Amino acid sequence: MIDTVGRASSNGQQGAMLTAAPAPPLWDETQATWGLQAILATESEYTGRGVGVAILDTGVDLSHPDLADRIAQTASFVEGETVDDGQGHGTHCVGTSCGPQRPASGPRYGVACEADIYIGKVLNNQGSGAEWQILQGINWAASQKGVRVVSMSLGGAVALGAGYSRFYERAARRALKRGVVIVAAAGNDSLRPGILAPVATPANCPSILAVGALAQDYTIAPFSCAGLNPNGGVVDVVAPGVNVLSTWRDGGYRRISGTSMATPLVAGVTALLWEQNPGATASDIMSLLRTGVRNLGLPMSDGGRGMVQAP
Repeated sequence: MIDTVGRASSNGQQGAMLTAAPAPPLWDETQATWGLQAILATESEYTGRGVGVAILDTGVDLSHPDLADRIAQTASFVEGETVDDGQGHGTHCVGTSCGPQRPASGPRYGVACEADIYIGKVLNNQGSGAEWQILQGINWAASQKGVRVVSMSLGGAVALGAGYSRFYERAARRALKRGVVIVAAAGNDSLRPGILAPVATPANCPSILAVGALAQDYTIAPFSCAGLNPNGGVVDVVAPGVNVLSTWRDGGYRRISGTSMATPLVAGVTALLWEQNPGATASDIMSLLRTGVRNLGLPMSDGGRGMVQAP
């Protein structure tokens, strides 16, 4: 079973999310969230215009005033549930990756503010889903004309020494051949400093970009999983993942924490890179993501190449 990757609960299950406290005074969020400032999205000339971003999660609040007119295509792979988000996690991820430059309320929180939004509901309203649903979602997203980025803030725990799923890896390779980059949450099963857990599935696949989470002081978030397994499972890049403000169900907004929150920031930057480099291959874009980072001096097992930066 695969779950949303909000803040990990005390028993290590990834489905539970923690509603975060108000942001501390490390950052002035009057105009834009700290995450957008940290990755330089507020300074970029690019908006993701003409680029399709697919978010595979619990769906989206179809009537949210910040998102409703931006949704290009939707599909639900959850039997008996529409694409409408009854949980909130998916709506949060959609807002972080593709929220507008001028939201209805509060500071700017979305990266690719003019990207086209594609929604694949692969997790139910309790935040869980089967692997076959996610694989169907990946194949659907990669087949949509215009989609160049797939964002997956979901995952399942992986044992120390375990390898990656060949099913997810094959799906990711097919997507890459179609010109689609997949980014996924590294997972939240660590409890630093004492407990480190390996990067979750499907982020541990070599052809999927694994995203870890940073706190506001640029330290690795205590829950963020680490690159411990030699056969796949590295952390590629990191992004802000603590006290992240974004859209929520019922037209609202909420702050939550997790590698789930870092992943759509990276998806948004990926869309900006596609806009900047329309003739690039998917492998080119993945290389640009890994090399166009800010080195924070973190161990590679925790922080990968560094913090993503908008072009």
